[in-house]
Amino acid sequence: MNSIDKVNKLSKSEFISIFGNVFEKTVWIAEKAYYLKPFKNTKELIFNLIKIFENSQKESHLKILNAHPELVVGKKLTSDSKKEQNNASLDQCLSEEFKEFKELNEEYKKKFGFPFIIAVKGKDRKKILKNFRERVKNNLDLEFLEAKEQVKKIATFRLDDIVK
Repeated sequence: MNSIDKVNKLSKSEFISIFGNVFEKTVWIAEKAYYLKPFKNTKELIFNLIKIFENSQKESHLKILNAHPELVVGKKLTSDSKKEQNNASLDQCLSEEFKEFKELNEEYKKKFGFPFIIAVKGKDRKKILKNFRERVKNNLDLEFLEAKEQVKKIATFRLDDIVK
């Protein structure tokens, strides 16, 4: 999609179909954004989607965090998540890397109550694994804030891909 005019002319179902997975499996953000049309430009569209996420309650943030798959061993990946993880070569882990991702996923989820989330675009699996090792040591408050920041980065990357 290359024009804000096209976005503004979308029906509700078309809008949700296109923007419903910007925040992993979270259609309600796209539904709310639909009613903010017309948008002056793509920056306003992106700003509004991010603002809806930021202004939601902690329980909603937790649901969105928990909608994200675990890295490397995530089952039932959305096409967006699969593409993102494959582009970071997470589908090509060596057996010891796979084992470490699996152990870190379990430790992280047990400690924080949601999966490890990182915007993988532009990162390789070694950088991701290093970041994972560091972040699992954080306290809950810091990591909750970091996970929300990563969700916004992922959403922004996805939006950039859609509206370019």
